[in-house]
Amino acid sequence: MAMASFSSTCLRFRIPLNQAAKTNQNQVLRRSSAGAGGLLKSNGFRLVTHRTSQSHLRVSCAAKPETVDKVCSIVRKQLALPESSELTPESKFSALGADSLDTVEIIMTLEEEFSINIEEDNAQNITTVQEAADLIEDLVVKQQP
Repeated sequence: MAMASFSSTCLRFRIPLNQAAKTNQNQVLRRSSAGAGGLLKSNGFRLVTHRTSQSHLRVSCAAKPETVDKVCSIVRKQLALPESSELTPESKFSALGADSLDTVEIIMTLEEEFSINIEEDNAQNITTVQEAADLIEDLVVKQQP
């Protein structure tokens, strides 16, 4: 029995349950007759799963608190938010009143402040402070020799 372990600040797995998932041996795991219980069978083993709203596998690590704080500061300044307004990593730019132009300006300021280049595809996927901070950390690490 093979086992693997690793540590991370945050780990999320999202697997589509409405599609068949294939194992390395190309064996197909199929939903069992248990119905909505989320049990899958393969080779006599039962795997317990749960439903998620998104249909993809995603592993993400939370950015450093200082990166999140800096992103919050930039967002607060760009959107002219008062210091008393609540701004968390989960805050969505749209919920803070940002339109598409505001979001572009936030991305440009983040690029300048962190000396990074955010590709347009990545920029379109940034909707929260946490997503911005996570992407920044990823890009900064990739720039290091």
